[in-house]
Amino acid sequence: MKRRLLIALYAPAALALAVGPAAAGSDVARAGALEPGLAAGPTTPSPSPAPAPSGHIDVIEVAGLVDRVVADFLERSLRSAETGGAEALVLQLDSAGAVVPQSELDDLVARISRSRTPVAVWVGPSGARAYGGAFELVRAAFVSAMAPGTHVGREQGARATGPRAPVTARLGSGPAVGQGLVTLAAPTLGDFVVGLNGRTPPGAAAPLVTARVVQVPGRGPRLEPVVQVRFGQLGLWPRVVHSAASPSVAELLLVAGCLLVVFEFFTAGVGVAAAAGVGCLVLASMGLADLPTRPWAVVLVVVGCLGFAVDVQAGAPRVWTGIGTAAVAAGAVGLVGRGFGPSPWAMAAAVVGTILFMVGGMPAVVRARFSTPTIGRESMLGEVGRAVTDVSPEGTVELRSAPWRARTNRATPIRSGEPVRVVGIDGLLLEVEPEGSAHGDHRHRQR
Repeated sequence: MKRRLLIALYAPAALALAVGPAAAGSDVARAGALEPGLAAGPTTPSPSPAPAPSGHIDVIEVAGLVDRVVADFLERSLRSAETGGAEALVLQLDSAGAVVPQSELDDLVARISRSRTPVAVWVGPSGARAYGGAFELVRAAFVSAMAPGTHVGREQGARATGPRAPVTARLGSGPAVGQGLVTLAAPTLGDFVVGLNGRTPPGAAAPLVTARVVQVPGRGPRLEPVVQVRFGQLGLWPRVVHSAASPSVAELLLVAGCLLVVFEFFTAGVGVAAAAGVGCLVLASMGLADLPTRPWAVVLVVVGCLGFAVDVQAGAPRVWTGIGTAAVAAGAVGLVGRGFGPSPWAMAAAVVGTILFMVGGMPAVVRARFSTPTIGRESMLGEVGRAVTDVSPEGTVELRSAPWRARTNRATPIRSGEPVRVVGIDGLLLEVEPEGSAHGDHRHRQR
């Protein structure tokens, strides 16, 4: 997102810049569609250039579970909006729930509802959701909106947003607006920013001014934004930590870390695999620490990987392979509780990937690591060496800079230091004769 974006005259281009490619090319909503009271009568657009925006609105995006990283980000964004003089802080939300302790969530909800800078929440784009604790943030905002195709609800128990009854059902934008759970429907973020116009935050002396009405010839009255939109996002390292707190990512990191450590154990390499494995395990630990993790499931995943390693050491899949498969599968399914479990594809990838790696890949790695290279003995026939000791009829010769046991079938022994030629191989015993002596092809044999 651009750090600073100027919404200029003529809403089609302005909204395309404000919300990005998703909103580009869409018509700007008519005044009556967003604020019926604004289209009070026809006006004539001024031919003079558009005036400079009168203020700014901060927009931040939260995607994923509301964890400690997100909670800290929201708190910092609220402070920045208050000290920076923002007219409002808009939260673009797509979250399946909150994993911070309930007390911290209560504090965050109270902070939003009491903020000196009014907070508005837009659940979008299409396909987004705000469930459980994330929906509490929606209900704490002074204005909230949903894009078509989004859903909210699934609260459990008494919530911190006041005496209102929890919404346990999953509601789309139409029912949520109809029941008064959200303020309005807004297809895009640009529509929502414009729709804030004329709304008075609690305790404010005047309503927000985010747009004005202009009369476009042939198209009727339309809303023209008159505020700057500033986008904010998590830094690089907080994004990494927040991603690791995703149940699917945390599970895959845990399994990958265990497999890489096992790989390093069998290959005895320079430590690259071990370092990568430790890195995966550290990130997995950070993510699982923020999630409602079941310790017994973590133990099952580790035991499952060790079970595979036992059969890798044995050289063939046996009973421990079956135990390892069952343990990894059970651990993957039960790793995270409270309805925040990993996605089915992540669980399948963890189990199938472990089987393929440990049954298909690791045996080949172990064979390559511990196998003994063989020498093509046939290539030694006809080569010339020298006798290290007398060969009468057996002794030692040197061939290819290595000592070999040797014997000769000739009556005359071969003395130490004399050159010899290999004429046959019997196991690890070389049959030799003095270099330069005549010999028939029947002497070249390998048994």
